[in-house]
Amino acid sequence: MQLAKVSCMQHIRLIHLEETSSTNDYLCHYKGEEGTLLTVVTTDYQSSGRGQGSNSWESERGANLLFSMLIHPTTLPAAQQFQLSMAISLSIVRVLQHLSPHFSIKWPNDIYWNDRKIGGILIEHQLSGTTIRQSILGIGINVNQSLFVSDAPNPVSLLQILGQPVDRDALLQAILRQWEEVGNWSAQEIHDTYLKHLYRKSGYHPYQDHQGPFMARIDTVEKDGHLVLCDEEGQLRRYAFKEVKTVISS
Repeated sequence: MQLAKVSCMQHIRLIHLEETSSTNDYLCHYKGEEGTLLTVVTTDYQSSGRGQGSNSWESERGANLLFSMLIHPTTLPAAQQFQLSMAISLSIVRVLQHLSPHFSIKWPNDIYWNDRKIGGILIEHQLSGTTIRQSILGIGINVNQSLFVSDAPNPVSLLQILGQPVDRDALLQAILRQWEEVGNWSAQEIHDTYLKHLYRKSGYHPYQDHQGPFMARIDTVEKDGHLVLCDEEGQLRRYAFKEVKTVISS
């Protein structure tokens, strides 16, 4: 049985678990109360933390910020669901940029510091026809972990960047405040600002798709989430998630 510490802030129901299999999984089975606009569950440790696809998320107990948000964006058409990915990515990176420069968003929603990954986002939607019934936004940010032992190629934490520990609760509050602010932006403003914060937004860089490696620059990210690259021959290449890999030297 999971023991949950529950507190209520204005417009937010905050649940803290000492341990859970996954904060996303917890919210998949959570039945919220009427009138709660946003439910956030945090944990000190995930026994089965998930990344995209079959990837796992390494996190030392009590060291990092692990949380998921349950929202009901019923007025957002399912075709525009990538707007949520852009919004949460921006909310995180804008907070981190107050702590240190060189943070960016690696398409579609990884959070990077220089060429190293500090955070990841896993979004799961439940659709109802052409609308989104609910969305769960799972976030993991490396905060106070000093050593990474998995085979992840390029992890980094705020402790390693800043040389001192960071208060996880304060970081969470700052991200939630930023989420509320970004939520008041227009769809165009979210998209334009997302493009400005992209990792490797300028210049030619190495990529790889099913045909092999190539050099390209980012032309744009479409509002539905497709990445458009322009290769050295001037040809545009359009990709959905997992169809192209950004090549980063370890």
